[in-house]
Amino acid sequence: MTESWVNSAERIGADLHLELSGPGGRRAALTRALREAVRGGRLAPGTRLPPYRSLAADLGVARNTVADAYAELVAEGWLTARQGSGTRVAERAEPLRDTVRTPVEAPSRARGPGHDLRQGAPDASAFPRAAWAASYRRALQAAPNEAFGPGDPAGRRELRETLTEYLARARGVRTEPDRIVICSGFAHALRLLFGRGVRDGPGAGGVLRGPLGVEAYGLGFHRELLAAAGVRTVPLPLDEHGARVDALGRERAVLLTPAHQFPTGGPLHPERRAAVIGWARARGAVVLEDDYDGEFRYDRRPVGALQGLDPERVIHIGSVSKSLSPALRLGWMVLPQRYVEPVLAAKGEREGWASVPDQLALSDFVARGSYDRHVRRMRQRYRRRRDRLLAALAAQAPHIEVAGIAAGLHAVLRLPPGTERSTVRAAVWRGVALDGLAAFRHPRSPTDAGDGLVVGYAAPAEHAYGAALEALCGVLPPG
Repeated sequence: MTESWVNSAERIGADLHLELSGPGGRRAALTRALREAVRGGRLAPGTRLPPYRSLAADLGVARNTVADAYAELVAEGWLTARQGSGTRVAERAEPLRDTVRTPVEAPSRARGPGHDLRQGAPDASAFPRAAWAASYRRALQAAPNEAFGPGDPAGRRELRETLTEYLARARGVRTEPDRIVICSGFAHALRLLFGRGVRDGPGAGGVLRGPLGVEAYGLGFHRELLAAAGVRTVPLPLDEHGARVDALGRERAVLLTPAHQFPTGGPLHPERRAAVIGWARARGAVVLEDDYDGEFRYDRRPVGALQGLDPERVIHIGSVSKSLSPALRLGWMVLPQRYVEPVLAAKGEREGWASVPDQLALSDFVARGSYDRHVRRMRQRYRRRRDRLLAALAAQAPHIEVAGIAAGLHAVLRLPPGTERSTVRAAVWRGVALDGLAAFRHPRSPTDAGDGLVVGYAAPAEHAYGAALEALCGVLPPG
């Protein structure tokens, strides 16, 4: 069946007849019709198209159908979309790519995206090369011969002593060197704590056992790692105060991001911080604290580590992946006393160690104040990045609500219902790497945070950030 829509000159400035027919459904048919209208000259450059709600009503199709068609054509370069000026035919004779005649491949990770707005990565161009190299040289010159032997599976004592002082000062962690185990990052810490092939029930292996309470939104990679170890995860509801820890029941442990919920943002409310410690004491359970970006806060007072409330009920896990570089592969676990020996046994005598020269260099880097200076400098830089993101959205997409911006290296952009998938798809076509909020939702999540984007503002180099923001605003759905 063929459907058509004839517009008036007042609506878009030219008589236009769209034939919605052919294979692929209504969205594909509408996309083809608009593309042919532009190619054939019936839609001239600069012509304003009707709002997708109006066009959907005229055609008798779903609004998402028109929104997806517009987004695809924006991504291909046929149309442009700007807040306040609507959706228009692009001011160019030819599209960026003609997907009818030439197959288009999405940008690959190997080749790299044009604009990297993925969460979780710092600005690689800002790595403090000179200061790190100086610390590395000093560390190597001062290292005793035994530092280059088999060593201690707990990690170099120099680094554990330095971290004891630093974490107490910067994060309110209460510990001592013998309760710190150096690892190569958060994922490595999870593997040490839960092992591989761990099963619930009596006689199960591993330092910790499931079921494990987790936040309704979090990194899918961590869930996959736990699932591979046989650990059943139980999602906890989320609201504006963080995880609903009152939903905890028979779990043996819970994994939280209390300083800055990942990815939705916001700290765990003080009453809930106390409540989860009370639950752990009553149940003989343990809280895993992922302190993934605790150093970076902008519009609020520092939130201390949950571990400071009860060092015997919290495993505090941190790393330099966000503050320095994920390439260093350096992290730490601050453990309750009863877990130190089991974790060291799981680590083994020779495998899974972080580089000893890197450990010694980090110890020098922190002890001499270079780490503090770098974090202060990057906190200022990332705050400016965040403010530029907010300013760009206010100017070009004021209908987009932004959340989770008081701390961290990313923001959550709330999108109109039903537009997340098409926006992510448009971003891919335009070479903008970012994540949809749905990608972080637990498969059995009791919370639905709605449509959104998780936009990292730390990774682009300073000179490329303005273009990245322009490209981002260009793929957002119109208001």
